Amino acid sequence: MLRYFTRQGEGATPAATCLDIWIGRVGQDRPSTLDRSRWLGVLAQAPRAALAEAWARLEPKPALEPLRQPELGLVMLRGRMGGTGARFNLGEMTVTRCAVRLADGTIGHGYVQGRDREKALLVARLDALLQTDGYRERLLAELIGPLMTAQSEARAEAARKAAATRVEFFTLVRGDA
Repeated sequence: MLRYFTRQGEGATPAATCLDIWIGRVGQDRPSTLDRSRWLGVLAQAPRAALAEAWARLEPKPALEPLRQPELGLVMLRGRMGGTGARFNLGEMTVTRCAVRLADGTIGHGYVQGRDREKALLVARLDALLQTDGYRERLLAELIGPLMTAQSEARAEAARKAAATRVEFFTLVRGDA
């Protein structure tokens, strides 16, 4: 069930599935920027084996032209004290990026944490395909949905484990001193 990223869109009908509502307004030709950023986040956090398996199962495979071969780089991580304070530079993180173009001109991008060139290429390929009508619904149902559910369950399990170690502190007041 796609509960984590579901939202109600304009034009949603009772017959619309949760997946239809997640991808945007029912009948929308192109995915919104928000939808694309969500599936890119899911793909970037997915294990490479799951992405490789999805790519291997995909038939027919479209012709792809590399625009940017996978390359390594660094990004600066920024933080805020308490989430609201002044920004500060936390440190740098290694990332790998890649870009591909389909025969119809659709461009897919892949940015992943670390030095995994193959994973960045898989993310770019799948991003390009998710932007096309011919592959979007199938990939959302067979790949993004299950990955999103697994990632949501993993976050919930980590939260449960952290909550189990929570300690409640309290003080007793001893009269007036």
